[in-house]
Amino acid sequence: MAIDILDELAQLIERERDSLLAEWRAQVRLLPAAKNLDMPTLNDHIPDFLVELAFALRVRFNESIANHLKEGSPPIHGVQRVKDAFDIEEVVAEYNILRGCIHDLAERNGVDMRGKPFHVLNRVLDSAIGSSVRSYSTQKTLEVQHRREEYLAFVAHDLRTPLSAISLSARLLEMLLERNGTGTPEIALKFKSVNRNVNHLKELIDKVIQENTNLVTEIGVKLQLRKFDLWPLIEALIHDLHPVAGTESTRLSNEIGEDLIVYADASLLRRIFQNLIANAISYTPHGKVVIGAKVKDDDGTVECFVRDNGQGIPENRLPTVFDKHETDPDKPGGLGLGLAIVKTFVEAHDGAVTVESQVGVGSTFLFTLPGQRS
Repeated sequence: MAIDILDELAQLIERERDSLLAEWRAQVRLLPAAKNLDMPTLNDHIPDFLVELAFALRVRFNESIANHLKEGSPPIHGVQRVKDAFDIEEVVAEYNILRGCIHDLAERNGVDMRGKPFHVLNRVLDSAIGSSVRSYSTQKTLEVQHRREEYLAFVAHDLRTPLSAISLSARLLEMLLERNGTGTPEIALKFKSVNRNVNHLKELIDKVIQENTNLVTEIGVKLQLRKFDLWPLIEALIHDLHPVAGTESTRLSNEIGEDLIVYADASLLRRIFQNLIANAISYTPHGKVVIGAKVKDDDGTVECFVRDNGQGIPENRLPTVFDKHETDPDKPGGLGLGLAIVKTFVEAHDGAVTVESQVGVGSTFLFTLPGQRS
């Protein structure tokens, strides 16, 4: 008797598949992550799962039904729902919604689900939930690990510039003391210790970056947005980078209005400018780097720029300058992370970054910071 009911249920699922899907979609749409998904994305594997379910109910009338579905579509579905920004509770909920829709369908059509049919169907759906959740959790863990490693690589890269500034400042101070005749053997030993430790830190940083060379740049960035004056941030950054620029006679100019206020993550914005200015310095050994910004639109969008009159970028390299690991063949030793970091952090602010450049004339990197949202 139970076998006949399971076969009847399989036929009913196949015959009413479209209406069953429509009912399921209407209820799943109430989940926060599903509200704005288009129909194909929302459906994902569920149409295939219903086919698998009906087949299993029809040909396997024993407790191996759940095992029959383990290698089916649920594991793939779990991975997809990570991409769709579902949380794990929503993944479980959509299967339970399907469970309810099937029971309602059976009741409307007079199919008695009591006893073994009830337990078999629940066992199948519980197995699907378990399989989907396992693949979801595995994918989520991989993404978290990936983001942590990516973030570590980005932070390590950004540490190279201040470390270079420290090293150059120490060297300039040492030279100044020697020139004035105020140096002593003890002071010389201290400077050697500073240089030795800075070089050690640089080696550690390079190792961190090299171990993460295959990572993508799509990391999750959590912003701490607030309003603040931009001019002081840039002025402090120029002061910190002065040793890097000064040794090559590059002038840094802050042309941002003292009353300009931006809405951004101050820490990330500093790193954006640090990478752009350091990049400009490396291409402008005897010129000028100008940092500026202005309110662009009525909605409060601010456009920032870093402009130099250095050697410029060849036209054929412009489309890929923001790609990770894209390096200048004429400048060995670069890791191709600086501009990739800029792009990632600007886009995290919902802004956009572009570059204008001409060989022998210089380059201008521009990026936008949207105004505060209501």
